[in-house]
Amino acid sequence: MAIAIVLILGLCVGSFLNVCIYRLPLGKPVNKPPRSFCPRCDHVISWYDNIPIVSFLILRAKCRSCGGRISFVYPFVELLTAGAFFSLYSRFGLGFESVSYAVLSCGLIVATFVDLKHRIIPDEVSIGGIIAGFVFNHNIDSLLGILIGGGVIYLTGLLGDFIFKKETMGGGDVKLLAMIGAFLGYKKALFTFFAAPFFGTAVGVYILLKKKDHTIPYGPFLSLAALVSIFWYEPIMRLIFPVYF
Repeated sequence: MAIAIVLILGLCVGSFLNVCIYRLPLGKPVNKPPRSFCPRCDHVISWYDNIPIVSFLILRAKCRSCGGRISFVYPFVELLTAGAFFSLYSRFGLGFESVSYAVLSCGLIVATFVDLKHRIIPDEVSIGGIIAGFVFNHNIDSLLGILIGGGVIYLTGLLGDFIFKKETMGGGDVKLLAMIGAFLGYKKALFTFFAAPFFGTAVGVYILLKKKDHTIPYGPFLSLAALVSIFWYEPIMRLIFPVYF
């Protein structure tokens, strides 16, 4: 029963995250209008057409009003959020730690999909997440996570700017890692900083060769590395530094 509740909650939260992903980069408030609408015809979506996953399948990925295609990103975000909630529940149970990590996961999901499409990370996510992370933890580790997490990637960006004579790291990435540090502390923030390039290298090479584009959205790789640190920080560190862990 608890698993079903966690999954349903994850799907519903994922549906709200879709609203955030669409509206935040456009500067639109997530609560006005209060109900979802089709981005093509502006038709207000009825509740029975807004049931996570189910409505998407019944409507066959088309708007009931205008027949426009509904992106597969919507059900994917819902399933991804439900999967994240289930994984956190399975690992940490129902408690304060799970809630904290769930809030962080939601911020990372929104940051990832906005960054992939718009190459920005909304301040509502990163700065709001920094505040939320510190409120959840309110300790020195969280404060150091903010300062060291944001600081190390900021200094890396300055070094990259000097070497390549152009901007190499966006301010959104700096605030995103500071947010991660606020929730996870400085050790896991540093782990995220060093792990993210391993995920980003292969994608960066592909984009460079196929699209001749020298820039890649870095937020998704920071987000993925942060999730890895939540679940596997200790085993990975024991593998790398067996003497100290």
